Amino acid sequence: MGDSFVVSSSPHIRDKTNTKRIMKDVIIALLPATFAGIYFFGLRALAVVLVSILSCVATEYLSRRMMKRDNTISDFSAVVTGLLLALNLPPTIPLWLAALGGFAAIVVIKQLFGGLGQNFLNPAMGARIILLVSYPAYMTTWTKPVVDAVSTATPLGMLKAGEAALHLPDYAKLFWGNVSGCLGETSAAALLLGAVYLLARGIIGFEIPLTFVGTTALFTWIFGGDMLFTGDFVFHVLAGGLLLGAIYMATDYSTSPMTFKGRIIMGIGCGLLTGVIRLYTNNPEGVSYAIVIMNIVVPLIDRYTIPKSFGGERTIA
Repeated sequence: MGDSFVVSSSPHIRDKTNTKRIMKDVIIALLPATFAGIYFFGLRALAVVLVSILSCVATEYLSRRMMKRDNTISDFSAVVTGLLLALNLPPTIPLWLAALGGFAAIVVIKQLFGGLGQNFLNPAMGARIILLVSYPAYMTTWTKPVVDAVSTATPLGMLKAGEAALHLPDYAKLFWGNVSGCLGETSAAALLLGAVYLLARGIIGFEIPLTFVGTTALFTWIFGGDMLFTGDFVFHVLAGGLLLGAIYMATDYSTSPMTFKGRIIMGIGCGLLTGVIRLYTNNPEGVSYAIVIMNIVVPLIDRYTIPKSFGGERTIA
């Protein structure tokens, strides 16, 4: 009997995509931003990247052994978590704190909830918030992108402090990355290059990044200036962690909605929350909190956007 007559359960359409391939593609996409961070902030940034990755991989291996579960470090998900966490850290952060962040990401946020695919928060983003709340001094100490590590403020911090426009970095510096900030968020060019790769490979869709960035831009344009519709939305798009969060963090499969409509809702929600936090709170950034809040709402979004199956159960009155 030919295979065409064999009846099996879904899924009926398969391809060669697997977790390892997806994670490898994400790593490749993040390399431009990683190299840009090392170029602008020096070898100290490389040390943060290596410690963060090693911490995540070692923690995942040891925690899985202690819980007597199958080893999963070969799927490269721990490497991606460590790399994303490092790109969300200041380049001068103590190395022990980067290692602690890796432990929080893997054990507290990922493994305690069942491992890959079971976590309800993005591990790297959740770990960043844990470090930010626990060690605010270390997590908000910024340096200029030079070897001598002169203390300074981030572009969004300068904007929040009300510094004159002539003191703010221009769009060119923001685009290429010659500004202070987390080691992976400063170069918009590098982040966009990785986004093109992920879109071309079909790893991410345009829904969340486009609506996230677009909503933030629209909100800051309308409400970010002295009068309505006078805000510098280009500055808000290029500065801070908006592109890093929208492209690489909010699109995490485990913590984003499953439907097209749901992903649009999440992107808009993230954009609105980022705009509100940036403009109306003491926090000049907002991307991390926006993504985590929307991660928590994802099950509710899925509940109301996933269509009912054809021929499903009927409710009898």
